Amino acid sequence: MDPSKESSFAAPLPADSYAAYDPGLIEAPASSLAAPDPDNPPWGVLTAALTWLGSVVLLVGVQFLVIIPYALYNYRGAGLEGAGQFLLKDPKAILLSVLSTIPAHLLTLALVWAVVTGLGKRPFWRTLGWGWSASIGPWTSMGLAVLVLLVGGVLTKLVGGEATEVDQIVASSSAARFAIAILATVTAPLVEEMIYRGMLYSALQRVTGMVWAVVAVSFLFTFVHVFQYSNNLGVIAAITIFSLSLTLMRAYSGRLLPCYVMHLVFNGLQSIIIVSEPYMQRRGLGAVGQQKAEAFFHVVTRLLENLI
Repeated sequence: MDPSKESSFAAPLPADSYAAYDPGLIEAPASSLAAPDPDNPPWGVLTAALTWLGSVVLLVGVQFLVIIPYALYNYRGAGLEGAGQFLLKDPKAILLSVLSTIPAHLLTLALVWAVVTGLGKRPFWRTLGWGWSASIGPWTSMGLAVLVLLVGGVLTKLVGGEATEVDQIVASSSAARFAIAILATVTAPLVEEMIYRGMLYSALQRVTGMVWAVVAVSFLFTFVHVFQYSNNLGVIAAITIFSLSLTLMRAYSGRLLPCYVMHLVFNGLQSIIIVSEPYMQRRGLGAVGQQKAEAFFHVVTRLLENLI
């Protein structure tokens, strides 16, 4: 082979050529991966969408794999409909349902790693944009989390809505209450930010531009969380604001870490309140104080239930 031709063939392609390589499933050449750009990822919209779908399938599938054996053993004579009714009121079944989210999240993280790194061929954190930008630092992320939490709490209080299924989960047992608080703080922010703002947004903004990518990802995040809670308009409004704030943070900063910290603080503050609710209620706040405390805890519980 002519050496000049070989050198020309091996030369790295410009970053703009990513789009020509991967609208979906084909990876960009390894030579162009030395300096990952979070806004120009080596995966396309189809790959990101399939990863998101896989995360949903894992969440639902693992729950069924955990609950079905329990139902068959404990309610084998009740029939399918009867077993379903019993499970909704069984504290152990409810706890198992919540705990099944842990392996589902771990499997989702493994799936994200496989796609982002190309099975170990690319750096994971740098490719996702895991770092701070010059314009957004830790204090800004945490401050915005508190601000959005307060706005969401006011909206939830003003608009209101009926009790949801997760209200029943929180009230079912102390173990379920702690499990939800831990999941909402430890795994949910990490998994959700990697899927929505890490993979989906980065692939969409390259194809549609920033504005439509923000709209699409914010809507999808809201839709997935609201699907089971359509009877509570206050929570829907709060989730919409939270989703839009997170996606705008990703668009403005160009990094994923600010979104994760904002999500972590938002969920973490609510988790602290939810875990401490029963203990504060036992301290004898008086009739008026008790009513105010219960109303406040009810507001934050409604917010948290849709964010795990």
